[in-house]
Amino acid sequence: MATYSAFSATDGTRLSYRVIGAGEPVLCIPGGPADSGYLGDLGGLSAHRRLIVLDLRGTGRSAVPQDVSTYRCDRLVDDVEALRVHLDLPRVDLLGHSAGTNTATQYAARYPERVSKLVLIGPSPRAVGLAVTAEMRRAVAQLRKGEPWFPAAFDALQAIAAGTGEDWEAVAPFFWGRWDAAARQHHAASRPSNSEAVARFAAEGAFTPEATRAALASCVAPVLLLTGEFDVNSPPAVAAEFATVFRHATLVVQPAAGHYPWLDDPDQFVAATTAFLGGHSHT
Repeated sequence: MATYSAFSATDGTRLSYRVIGAGEPVLCIPGGPADSGYLGDLGGLSAHRRLIVLDLRGTGRSAVPQDVSTYRCDRLVDDVEALRVHLDLPRVDLLGHSAGTNTATQYAARYPERVSKLVLIGPSPRAVGLAVTAEMRRAVAQLRKGEPWFPAAFDALQAIAAGTGEDWEAVAPFFWGRWDAAARQHHAASRPSNSEAVARFAAEGAFTPEATRAALASCVAPVLLLTGEFDVNSPPAVAAEFATVFRHATLVVQPAAGHYPWLDDPDQFVAATTAFLGGHSHT
């Protein structure tokens, strides 16, 4: 069962976080920006580690900031650092998902001495200037051509890639290893609700790839990049390229998983993350 707490960011915005599980803490940064509830307990990872899950400003139980420019990705790094200070942790194991991996990566670049281990789930490589190409997405999508929903979803994906369409609902099945009732429910629950936070996340100045890459040279923390075999958002090819940016990186491609690997196969996901992070069961 999760417990909720709050703290003040450096600009005075009241931010919320939830704690679930026991053991050594892992600070978790959701993607979106969306309500962190979609992360759940990361497939049961909370049986092995204490998950401290931040509600990004303007999402979940966290307050909307007075200055909306603070929704920018690099500015969110300040909130992660404020949470670390609030928790009185000299160093942190840091986990990010999707867009949140950009914040986690920039945190590691800015505070390399504060990071013990870094876990990037469904990693987005924008912070280091790598692009996910239409060809990469197409190759991953083709792995699903036996699915009944494939023709319509693939047509929509092609249109998005060509700039002639934006039917994101139609391509949703590509983000899960199985497009079943659980995936549909999760999809509905994980939609971002704060359009301003989404719009400003990648505003001009949010990413400084050359500086981030240079700073990461000082980060000696081991890094796990875990993506799904079927993840059109974070294809294995770009995750492998992303891994080369770090000094000590491990790449795991979870079979038959999409962008939410802890939902597609919790056992495989937890086995991979605990093998990297360490931890033991408290159940």
